[in-house]
Amino acid sequence: MGRKMEWAGREKHMRGIPRKMVFLAVGAFAKAVATLHHTTSVHNADTLIRLVRSRPPGIPLLTVSNHMSTLDDPLLWGFKGFPSLDANLARWVLAAEDICFKNSVLTYFFRLGKCIPITRGAGIYQEYMNEALQCLNNGAWLHTFPEGKVSQEDAPIRRLKWGTASLIVRAHVTPIVLPMVHSGFEEVMPEKFFLDRRPPFPLCNKKIKIMIGQPLEFDIPKMTELAISKSSGDVFSSTTTSRGWPVISFYGLDLDEAAQRYLYSSISEEIQSAMEELRSSLK
Repeated sequence: MGRKMEWAGREKHMRGIPRKMVFLAVGAFAKAVATLHHTTSVHNADTLIRLVRSRPPGIPLLTVSNHMSTLDDPLLWGFKGFPSLDANLARWVLAAEDICFKNSVLTYFFRLGKCIPITRGAGIYQEYMNEALQCLNNGAWLHTFPEGKVSQEDAPIRRLKWGTASLIVRAHVTPIVLPMVHSGFEEVMPEKFFLDRRPPFPLCNKKIKIMIGQPLEFDIPKMTELAISKSSGDVFSSTTTSRGWPVISFYGLDLDEAAQRYLYSSISEEIQSAMEELRSSLK
């Protein structure tokens, strides 16, 4: 299918008409579910709407959230006042290849919906991550679920995968990073509803809460220097084996795999901490 129909996700594909139709339909669905069938409360919505609509030109936006159900996206964007129907303002999002891109029809649909396939377990330097990186380099908005999979337990934010951190570091312009946490979608689309299966349709009359934090700032040059200094002389133990990552260069500095691990871990821990603080506020 040629890199999973990447051409279908391009803005000029059929003059953008199929993409606009998808966002009109999916956006209307998200609005109906979030505002008509449920009670949805959003904290700090103005910050997200402002960054989506009017951030400085060329500055990418990277939103991150926990992952409570297979309908988190698009329902996250269905709350009152959010421009859910506007394909131009809509997010790009990383989506599981084994769920959303199983056949040609689904692949075409999700590509029109600005979804980028991600192969779970294939690492942070897989080919599809370059598509996500290009979105950020174009100044676009990208959303990720850095926990890596759905979890419907009422539990602390899990250790984040390093893919999101690697995108922050590798982007030409450091993105605005906005953490979000939500609850309620696990009741709208429970993983084990009947015979260990999801319900055929979203359940109704649930309470959805969305907490939007404040933008996080990362001084990547300074963090890069620190990562190189702290990781100097590190060797991989029997429990931390080399993954064969390439040496990458930023700001005239070369980062080997040990330095990258330190840097990605530091960024991920800061994001995880911000998300956990928001999760605690949901109570």
